[in-house]
Amino acid sequence: MQPIHSLHDFFARSGAEVHLYHLGRRVEPCPLATLAGFEAGELPWPTPWRGEARLGLVFRLGDVRDPLIWFLALPLDEQGQLVPAPRDAFVQRLLETLGRSVSAAGREDGAATDNLMKDNPLAFTPSLPFQAMLHARASLDLGLPASQHLEPVEAYLSGQQPVDWQALGLQGLADFAVRMDDEAGRALASRLPELPDEVLTSLCYCLEHVAIGDDLARALCQRGEAAAAGDIEGFCACVRAMGGASTEIAGRWFDTLLDDPGACGPDLLAAIAARGWTHLEHGERLRRFLTRLAEQPGVEFTALVRDLALVPRLRVPVLMTLREAGADSAIGRRVAGLSR
Repeated sequence: MQPIHSLHDFFARSGAEVHLYHLGRRVEPCPLATLAGFEAGELPWPTPWRGEARLGLVFRLGDVRDPLIWFLALPLDEQGQLVPAPRDAFVQRLLETLGRSVSAAGREDGAATDNLMKDNPLAFTPSLPFQAMLHARASLDLGLPASQHLEPVEAYLSGQQPVDWQALGLQGLADFAVRMDDEAGRALASRLPELPDEVLTSLCYCLEHVAIGDDLARALCQRGEAAAAGDIEGFCACVRAMGGASTEIAGRWFDTLLDDPGACGPDLLAAIAARGWTHLEHGERLRRFLTRLAEQPGVEFTALVRDLALVPRLRVPVLMTLREAGADSAIGRRVAGLSR
């Protein structure tokens, strides 16, 4: 048997039933082939977040019935490639732990595998919306029913039954977002203008992880515009939720926002960078975004630009925009400041 050198090797050869998810910019499924190519040094991580490849691994190992869940943050180098040493140390520790548990119990011990995460330097704790969305996606992928919180959310968002919105759970909103079909999306679009601010914000924190239809996207634009004057959190939540909208609708709205210097505060720019980065694959929009970013003195320009440049599809456009910026432009002055 060939030695195990990587996480992909371990899951491929252990016979584990595994589902892999991105946990950096969005909670979304990740093919095992992506992990294999990344660990082999053949490709950079497609959705880096703050210099890390953040993973959620949901798997069953041996005779363990309930799935185990690992949250791992693998460090990246300046090219978005894996820094192998921390991964190697974790895999080595994993094999040693399994070896001891099998020797002691005569079989693979899922509890021992799960305990690896307790003092693991690669482990991290996702935010509550990320945890809720991972649970919702994994339940659907494993053929399991949604949580008990989905039914009251469906009743409330459809307007069919009066439900105290304060009793709605984040897990129910996450289940709704993951299982939302076209009909449910259109119904939500018509209901969106009357949702309380608190419900809207929590719902958007779930919608930002899924694709949304055009009707819902337009409703989010309208609600976001209405919130812009007095509810910055709700406004930015709508912007983040537009990450999964069509480029035609989201791009048009982002262009309008970026054309208004008064609207482009740090919170808006962070929302676009975090969840709407796919809509920055447009030369003029990217240049305008980086200009607004450079104009904000309180923004960590270098850190945010570096994080965007780690996204493989944005790396060359970002670097070209920086290189081509005029010396007297906002971007040029920022770049000059970095070189001093």
